[in-house]
Amino acid sequence: MASGSKQKTTMAKLNRERKVREKRVLKQARKDARKLAAAEAENAPEASDMPLGEETDEQPGAELDSQRDEQPVEQRDEQPVEQR
Repeated sequence: MASGSKQKTTMAKLNRERKVREKRVLKQARKDARKLAAAEAENAPEASDMPLGEETDEQPGAELDSQRDEQPVEQRDEQPVEQR
């Protein structure tokens, strides 16, 4: 008669336990993603690692502006300047 005294687990308790398990899985996934991102950032080359000469202070299209300034005002309005 021992089988009659066994208490059954309610659906509410089962749902609570399922939520806890899901939260633990999500938390572990976030933790793994942070570790992976940190490892990738550690291995990624930084901007200071680039050789000298590759960095420029000029803005893109600066050569177009200098060409445009050399032309007379009448011709500037007629010729559109390419923008990137």
